[in-house]
Amino acid sequence: MKILVTGGAGFLGSNLCKRLLEDEKNNVICIDNFSSGKRENIEELINNERFELINHDIIDYIDIKVNQIYNAACEASPKFYQQNHLKTFDACVFGTRNLLELAKKYNAKLLQFSTSEIYGNPIEHPQNEKYRGNVNTMGVRSCYDEGKRAAETLCFIYNKEYNVRTKVVRIFNTYGPNMREDDGRVISNFINKAIRNEDLEVYGDGMQTRSLCYVDDLLDGIIKMMNTDDDFVGPINLGNDQEITVNELANKVIELTNSNSKITYKPLPQDDPVKRRPDLRLAKEVLSYNPSVLIDDGLRNMIEYYKKE
Repeated sequence: MKILVTGGAGFLGSNLCKRLLEDEKNNVICIDNFSSGKRENIEELINNERFELINHDIIDYIDIKVNQIYNAACEASPKFYQQNHLKTFDACVFGTRNLLELAKKYNAKLLQFSTSEIYGNPIEHPQNEKYRGNVNTMGVRSCYDEGKRAAETLCFIYNKEYNVRTKVVRIFNTYGPNMREDDGRVISNFINKAIRNEDLEVYGDGMQTRSLCYVDDLLDGIIKMMNTDDDFVGPINLGNDQEITVNELANKVIELTNSNSKITYKPLPQDDPVKRRPDLRLAKEVLSYNPSVLIDDGLRNMIEYYKKE
């Protein structure tokens, strides 16, 4: 099996490359332009004869004959995707269309890494796949939110009009090894500040909730989704449905790191979601998906990872 992973040097992409290479039948091509991905994430794979690295931006044309495409290419952290709004939107739309054309040409199956951000700041809770979202089209997060929504639309167009085999997964907050220390999201922020005994900055009153999934659990669902029958396109939610407030998370990190950090509060950024939890009933029914890594165990893994880093 010849598999293309775009964004393959990023957090999710690099972990996916490693997982796919565990099957000796797989040959993995990693594409990344290193706008946020890191070569160190895939350094251990470079000498694997079944792994190939291509420095390339998916916005630009590419022609590679493959059997499967996992499209994970796009900065997922607001800190990074807000640095260049137009480039983020282009990666979602033009990049995804380039890959769909590739899938069409070689009859490859494409799995699109979509996001819980397509639900925006949700009014319905938890969020199921039929919920159409509450997205601010002119907000600071819209380049990513609307870009990912448009990418989903492209996947469904190519599936219906050109019989391209597409899959769409909506990924909720995920964390794990290879997440950048300066990622800017809550797990990396809290753990690294706690290790340094710096104040943990909580935005808003800290009562907003997150549902945090360890990367190993997420990859189980993603690979299962790729291997479903062609007539099941999705979208499907993937993540962990155990909900925790930001205040609870901050205190848990301080406890697990034995830190002297204090919690300080700052204004809530524009369009930052107040509630976020996936309805996983469809994933459990179709994929037998069952995330099993407990938050305390995942946080301990990340604390050790960042200490080594």
